[in-house]
Amino acid sequence: MERLPDLAGLTHEQKDEVIHTLWDMVTALRKEVAGLKVEVASLKAEVTNLRGQLAKNSRNSSMPSSAEGLKKTKSMRKKGSRPPGGQPGHSGSTLKRTAHPDHVVDHPLPGVCDVCGGELLTGEATIESRQVFDLPPVAMEVTEHRIHQLRCSCGKLHRSEFPANVTAPAQYGPGVKALTVYLTQHHMLPVARAAQLLTDLYGVPISAGTVQTMIGEADARLAPTVARIADAVAQADVAGADESGFRVAGSLNWLHTAVTDALTWLGLHAKRGKMAFEDFGLLYRLNGTLVHDGWASYRELDCTHALCNAHHLRELTFVHEECGQSWAKHMIDFLVAAHHETLAAQGKPLTALRIQTLRVGYHAILAEAATANPEKPASGKRGRTAQSVPFNLYRRLRDHADDVLRFTTDPLVPFSNNLAEQAIRMPKVKLKIAGCFRSTEGAHAFCTIRSYLATLQKQHFDLFSSLVRVFQGNVPQPRFSG
Repeated sequence: MERLPDLAGLTHEQKDEVIHTLWDMVTALRKEVAGLKVEVASLKAEVTNLRGQLAKNSRNSSMPSSAEGLKKTKSMRKKGSRPPGGQPGHSGSTLKRTAHPDHVVDHPLPGVCDVCGGELLTGEATIESRQVFDLPPVAMEVTEHRIHQLRCSCGKLHRSEFPANVTAPAQYGPGVKALTVYLTQHHMLPVARAAQLLTDLYGVPISAGTVQTMIGEADARLAPTVARIADAVAQADVAGADESGFRVAGSLNWLHTAVTDALTWLGLHAKRGKMAFEDFGLLYRLNGTLVHDGWASYRELDCTHALCNAHHLRELTFVHEECGQSWAKHMIDFLVAAHHETLAAQGKPLTALRIQTLRVGYHAILAEAATANPEKPASGKRGRTAQSVPFNLYRRLRDHADDVLRFTTDPLVPFSNNLAEQAIRMPKVKLKIAGCFRSTEGAHAFCTIRSYLATLQKQHFDLFSSLVRVFQGNVPQPRFSG
């Protein structure tokens, strides 16, 4: 450290110069310290943010469980009072014997005693039987169609006709087509593996190209029904919407879904937000309440909104456990209790007094959050000043309180957007198995067929037999209302 200059013997002008120099040094040091403080605060915030990112999992954020790898996480489920496994009175699903077996195999005795060699007495009845359930040999069944021609005495030649669905010298029937589509579009088998499975089972070589042709035929047959599903969702009192990234032909696309309790619609688009909504048209025609995760593009839709509280519970868990803020735990308990209360009401609306009481409790917890998370002042830079994770969550819960509590005021509105998230989940499984869709046409066909099958599954149709009827030209129609 430099020694301060000796001022003795200096003129007034020299002393003033030294003092000014020292003052400039002090000012520069103050600026440097202030800058270091800002940098330290910024680094602390970055460290906190990075720690928060590392701490995120499927339990406290929107991260899918598949992205966690082998990392151990806690479950959000509460420990129940009942032991694991089947409960008393549960019927179970053990394989049961049938009164009318297809085959009976008797195992008679040899007729002589294996000790003395004497003849065994007759008249003993069967004392025990056991049944084995197995698959019969699988084989392709070929039906040959023949037409005939006869000439009349007047000279006219009469010729019979093939059925309308028999168009080639050799072709696959509706059963094979239905099974192919069922395996690839519902059970998510890749095209090549489905072709190999069918070849192994039936002994007839089926190419991947043939599988794609069958999928394309199902797409064309089901498109009108899926358009009606979209119309019905748009007219529903309550619908849920969600979207997720979907890789097609090496590029990122977006899988969109809109659902009700009985209907599922899926659509593919290159964009995530407003442009996709406009092209699909479905969400702009909504007449009722839309349940979603709060993404800004949904906010622009002119309808009643309800926010997914499953998302809130995960985010509140993060704020409570990783940020140490107790108000978040209070909000978790409040939302879960309110949810149980609405379930106990069994579809009946809560009283106005009870709704008001819940709202008072909700805002009391928000007051705790406001105290724990003062808003950072404007930084002077362009755009909104970056706030902490707890503050952003608090602000959303505060600014959209009506949408958060919509499930308490409208019995038709669910607590969460799980129906829409479930509609997205199986297509994501398809991507994990197959990697991606190689063509946009194949991805669009998947959305059409999956919309139809998911809707039928909700309404308890037999999917395979329904697909057989589709390829027979008689498309089973789901219930579009109610």
